[in-house]
Amino acid sequence: MLSQVVELIENKQNFGITTHVRPDGDGVGSSLGLCWLLRSLGKHAEVITCDEIPVAYRSLPGADEIRKVAEIDREYDAVFVIECSDVDRPHIGNLEKEFTVNIDHHSTSEHFGSINWIDSTASAVGEMIYNLCKAIGGRITKEIAECIYLAIVTDTGSFHFPNTSERTLKVASELVKAGVKPAEISEAVYNSYPWSRIELMRQVLDTVKRDEGGTIAWMRQTLEMRLTAKAVDGDNNGFVNIPLAAKEILAVIYMREVGENEYRVSLRSKGDINVAKVAEKFGGGGHKNAAGCRVVGDWNEKEGEILTELKKAVEKTQEEYTKKIEDLEIIVA
Repeated sequence: MLSQVVELIENKQNFGITTHVRPDGDGVGSSLGLCWLLRSLGKHAEVITCDEIPVAYRSLPGADEIRKVAEIDREYDAVFVIECSDVDRPHIGNLEKEFTVNIDHHSTSEHFGSINWIDSTASAVGEMIYNLCKAIGGRITKEIAECIYLAIVTDTGSFHFPNTSERTLKVASELVKAGVKPAEISEAVYNSYPWSRIELMRQVLDTVKRDEGGTIAWMRQTLEMRLTAKAVDGDNNGFVNIPLAAKEILAVIYMREVGENEYRVSLRSKGDINVAKVAEKFGGGGHKNAAGCRVVGDWNEKEGEILTELKKAVEKTQEEYTKKIEDLEIIVA
């Protein structure tokens, strides 16, 4: 809980901060935002990850200080684990032996931490770090503001995902008052990719298919595509959302080959279609409209299984909507 996090920070001095493998904007931005907050309070803090930070986030203040490690190699009073479903998600050895603070906004997160602060109403962990700053009496410096603004803007899809709330926009407004320049953040995040992203996108979009009803789209990314495009992790950010731009498409499956018979799956949806529940059936999780999982097996078989479950989710939502309309018509009549 938030009060426990505040108490820990007030009584301890030395902190590590980490996030999940292949860190995204919320993971990087929230980690750095928390790091700057702790330092402003006179604490020692550093961010550690097992992977390189994507180019789009390297302009954030403090990004050049992030240490890439394979295991915990220093003594900490506690390690903050940002936006991770379980303690193994950061892929950092011996992390499970540390006093950990699990901070996440995914309802499917395991309560693996010594302290667990989970807020599924938050648009991003960045929003939670803002709340922590206010709760502990810290000042929102320009460094903190830039980091958590990037966290929020990326996890809300520039404020057009359903997780954007009135509270989210109020926080964003306060961050702008603290010195954030939205256009500069957006330029760094969305217009700083190498040409390899365009080449990879071209290949992935060439695989897009739709179901017979025209409401579900799915696409693939092979290892060969990545090699041909000379792409790196992060070049494919946002690909899964592209088919959702079509009015008819209600849900998307994006499967990426990461090894022999091994795939990462990203799921996206519109409205009340709950892809988190679909992901959970395959050992994953996430938000109602944005979730993912990792599967092993024959590509066609696994794709078919996921597609079947997604069709059920879409049909269930459509049936519930139809029933609501019918009930409303009865009441009106």
